[in-house]
Amino acid sequence: MTHCLTLAAALALSLGITAPVMAEETDKSAQSADKSSSPASDAINPFFAPSPLPYQFPQFDKIRDADYTPAFEKGMADNRAEIDAIANNEEPATFDNTIVAMERSGALLNRVARVFFGLAGTNTNDTMQAIQADMAPKLSAHNDLILLNGKLFARVESVYNQRDSLGLDPESRRLVERYHTDFVRAGAKLSESDKTRLKAINAEMASLATEFSQNLLKETNASAVIVDDRSKLTGLTDDAIGAASEAAKSRELEGKYVIPLKNTSGQPPLASLQDRALRERIMQASLTRGSKGSEWDNRGIVASMAKLRAERAALLGYPNHAAYVLEDETAGTVEAVNKLLSQLAPPAVANARAEGADIQKMIDREGGDFQLSAADWAYYTEKVRKEKFDLDAEELRPYFEMNNVLQNGVFFAANKLYGLTFKERKDLPVYLPDIKVFEVFEENGDPLALFIVDYYARSNKRGGAWMNAYVQQSELDGTRPVVGNHLNIPKPADGEPTLMTYDEVNTAFHEFGHALHGMFSNVKYPRFSGTTVPRDFVEYPSQVNEMWVAWPEVLQNYAKHYKTGEPIPKSLLDKVIASEKFNQGFATTEYLGAALLDQAWHQITAAQAPDADGVLAFEAAALKKAGIDYAPVPPRYRTTYFSHIMGGYSAGYYAYIWSEVLDAGSVKWFKENGGLTRKNGDHFRKTLLSRGGSEDAITLYRNFSGGEPDVQPLLERRGLTGAKQ
Repeated sequence: MTHCLTLAAALALSLGITAPVMAEETDKSAQSADKSSSPASDAINPFFAPSPLPYQFPQFDKIRDADYTPAFEKGMADNRAEIDAIANNEEPATFDNTIVAMERSGALLNRVARVFFGLAGTNTNDTMQAIQADMAPKLSAHNDLILLNGKLFARVESVYNQRDSLGLDPESRRLVERYHTDFVRAGAKLSESDKTRLKAINAEMASLATEFSQNLLKETNASAVIVDDRSKLTGLTDDAIGAASEAAKSRELEGKYVIPLKNTSGQPPLASLQDRALRERIMQASLTRGSKGSEWDNRGIVASMAKLRAERAALLGYPNHAAYVLEDETAGTVEAVNKLLSQLAPPAVANARAEGADIQKMIDREGGDFQLSAADWAYYTEKVRKEKFDLDAEELRPYFEMNNVLQNGVFFAANKLYGLTFKERKDLPVYLPDIKVFEVFEENGDPLALFIVDYYARSNKRGGAWMNAYVQQSELDGTRPVVGNHLNIPKPADGEPTLMTYDEVNTAFHEFGHALHGMFSNVKYPRFSGTTVPRDFVEYPSQVNEMWVAWPEVLQNYAKHYKTGEPIPKSLLDKVIASEKFNQGFATTEYLGAALLDQAWHQITAAQAPDADGVLAFEAAALKKAGIDYAPVPPRYRTTYFSHIMGGYSAGYYAYIWSEVLDAGSVKWFKENGGLTRKNGDHFRKTLLSRGGSEDAITLYRNFSGGEPDVQPLLERRGLTGAKQ
């Protein structure tokens, strides 16, 4: 299972809004040195008018850090004027002069926000971080100015109350209903005193979310593990050791080796390193991020955020933050989410303990005088995998050269399913030399979208993988999509090929599933464009796209040895397929640990929220209560570095497994209907991928699959049906 955030979540994190919208030193200097100069005049600010480039592609070569603040300020001022004109219109409220007028408003603000928050995630610097911290409360206040505007809401409610008699088409009617819901959930019906308090809460939460994410980036970089002796890196490939050496040089640590941390609890080198002491150093550095008393400690932020979210929920009439969030998701209720998680936790932990017992037997056989710990799991799992399936994960990498995976795997599957073709556009400006841009065409040659590929890790890039939209499709605005995929693949030394792990290949297909959701959008209103769907639905289409990773016709087209061009041996592939359910107890347990922590933090009242010193105790108690406190398998994210729930996925991390229920059912549908065919792809596109948020999410699933969601295919996929609990 791949974990990612779309722009809907990223923007919600940064702006604190309720309606969906989310390195090497040379990289930093390229983004900051010559981009901090002041623009000559407002007239040349690249955000003040739509980009003249194809598809309104951002003018990355013209954007300077100094352009952002003026564009944000003018964007908010313009938007306020537009909103005032709508709210104070003396004509009776109509669909066009109120709802559509709001859809057309905020064009400049949207332009700058999409580019700024896109680059703040993928290529930030000190100046941008300062702007982000400054803008977060201002943008939150601006959002409140709109959604808590009494006159504006009165007009929205007037149209809402007349919606049955206006002769609206289904998408327009849904737009009216969604706007009304957005306003009510934002507090439009509160008293003036409660609105004042709500605005203060929203502003403070926006600042805390920004501080949390910036703390995490800084502490993750500072927590990188420094190794003096090359012999301690035994087990790593020469390429990985070379990358560690390059990472040390970039920090002016000549002759040493640096192992940077990824955002998850587990770290990739743990699967290969033979030195147990070094494994323990890496695991400890990872697990203690944000909680070891440094200047970037996040415990106080977590405690404050939990209290504020609970207080806001109470103001809005909900028992807790989770109830507030889930009401607007496909899950609907806290009870529904708790039921799903409680169904999965016992068999997952039972399987994880059985897997742990197998690992302990291997440790004992090898004469290891220690008990299995979190630092040992990945290393010994690979040994057990090799013993059971005669499979070494490193054997796969030579067959997964990055460009081949993208062009002959990801793009090939999209061509077979949807008839798409791709042409690289080297004439468009990019924000770093490594970035590639492709124009996407329909089978008949019609242009569809632009697709940005940003796969390499950088120290000024947030962890994980995600998709974002720089331009959203909208018939109303006459815009076509510009979407990007972002991964964190370590960049090899100059001249060396980029060889991906099997998980990284899976992530590339997953993120492209999000990209397809954005590129295929065919809606009228921006409010419903692309991935603007409930959070517990947004991961579903991308998870479905993972099924083509090992689909024989696709795999044989891209999985070729980077030196010889020989296809991956069938015997090796058979081992991969045979081992698919291997270690699923671990994978499900570490995910559920994080999902259950998320719910624990957000199913409490403000009075029940701990202070900063009690954050870790609260976490431990929550895991124990859920029966998922198995020390060798820590949560995928511990609270103090759980950026998903400090931002756009609060009370929503369950969404990955909820979406996977839909995904498993959909994969079953594809297999039963012939698999990789244009007929199937066109059906998926027409009934679901193109509809965005213009229809109810579960209705879209039913339209595609012809049935109801069922957890059984997921349990079978993960091998959890026979676990002894």
